[in-house]
Amino acid sequence: MAHTILEMKDITKTFPGVKALQNVNLQVNRGEVHAICGENGAGKSTLMKVLSGVYPHGTYEGDIVFENDVMSFSGIRDSEKSGIVIIHQELALSPYLSIAENIFLGNEQSKRGFIDWDSTNQEAAKLLARVGLKENPITPVSQIGVGKQQLVEIAKALSKDVKLLILDEPTAALNDDDSAHLLDLISHLRGQGITSIIISHKLNEIKAIADKVTIIRDGRTIETLDLQEDEISEERIIKGMVGRDLESRYPDRTPAIGDEVLRIEDWTVHHPQDPNRVIVDHANLNVRAGEVVGIAGLMGAGRTELAMSVFGRSYGKGITGKLYKNGSEIRAHSVKEAIGHGLAYATEDRKQFGLNLIEDIKRNISMAALGKLARGGFVDAGRETVVANDYRKSMNIKAPNVEAVTGKLSGGNQQKVVLSKWMFSDPDVLILDEPTRGIDVGAKYEIYTIINKLASEGKAVIVISSELPELLGICDRIYTLSEGRITADVPIAEANPEVLMQYMTKEKD
Repeated sequence: MAHTILEMKDITKTFPGVKALQNVNLQVNRGEVHAICGENGAGKSTLMKVLSGVYPHGTYEGDIVFENDVMSFSGIRDSEKSGIVIIHQELALSPYLSIAENIFLGNEQSKRGFIDWDSTNQEAAKLLARVGLKENPITPVSQIGVGKQQLVEIAKALSKDVKLLILDEPTAALNDDDSAHLLDLISHLRGQGITSIIISHKLNEIKAIADKVTIIRDGRTIETLDLQEDEISEERIIKGMVGRDLESRYPDRTPAIGDEVLRIEDWTVHHPQDPNRVIVDHANLNVRAGEVVGIAGLMGAGRTELAMSVFGRSYGKGITGKLYKNGSEIRAHSVKEAIGHGLAYATEDRKQFGLNLIEDIKRNISMAALGKLARGGFVDAGRETVVANDYRKSMNIKAPNVEAVTGKLSGGNQQKVVLSKWMFSDPDVLILDEPTRGIDVGAKYEIYTIINKLASEGKAVIVISSELPELLGICDRIYTLSEGRITADVPIAEANPEVLMQYMTKEKD
């Protein structure tokens, strides 16, 4: 018989002007993997911050019962002492410290008042072995990839005698291999009696790993589904998340494709630190007005590097090749020049490069085209507010007003702010790099609708995505990239995952 390890009863959390959680209930059994699903802004992360003490007792209503005791965590250290450890989507590792130092940061192995480095490194090595890492514990974290950093975070949790492990979007930034390894590890920890709560938008992963899934919508508990006893489809989970059936995950579009807008010829890019290393190798591609063109490639194929180098040479050295806009060669040797020629690039890393998270929505939307708001050498603040409000409404950005801090928004709403910023610059060519990464299916549908609207207005749209079904669902053509080379230009009528993967893995002749 299953025993309950955690029960959250009638949790209500209010922020100024917003009720983020309203009478949420959650019950988790010992030794299970319990998933939490919901649209961006549904309250998933807020609920886990309540559980882990990030939002301390007294700042919310309701009870947390853990191992039959009512808990009153005043901070994250209190929850960790009880065996509850949270790993946030943005990893909290110091790149300048070693793996061992990161694992025991704040929980140092000491002897007579001094850090015992031998014990620190030995214990770290044991923990790394538990999570399947063979790295030397003295290796700086900056020298390992994101997938391995995620495993270091889990090793750090294990060092605290974790009983309940909370993972917030653990595979959002990982490739398929790293994601599979992480899911295997979570399953292995389940076998050791460790309970896990996973927040994820990747429904295929939830179905593969979770025992149960609780769905939250608009700050309320909708239902808990038993994935082991019932035959639960992804469509069934989506219906609970969005409150309706999504008959198609991709909105219908009848393309009206016009003349060529952008052509890239013989484009070659070298690594910024290693001039002998070719990252993009004589690439040729074009996109027409009203057309959505995809770029598919495995991690490291050079997709982002190609896009950034075209957008004002913001990546790479020794760049050669030609850019043509509406049939005429253009010079775009800086971001300012690229924007001036009607190019826009929405980065895959919206938090670091796409937005100023401590600024409000209004300033983020206007920042790429302040010249359009200039009056007498100053920004017209009233006009700026009007423009931002127009985008807030038309893009369905869920925020009380345009003065809301962008960093407080959900991932999907942040992405809408990024798109609003570039739409306000009125580009002719819009390059979208992983535009739906880390957002839920409902928000994805809205992003796809926005892409369709841009294409219908005659914009030329390039979409880079790691999700082949996404490219197949929204594009008119798909270029494949392998080892920095364009290997194929596939019309959507001839495209399927097998064909694309064949070209994405094609080796040099």
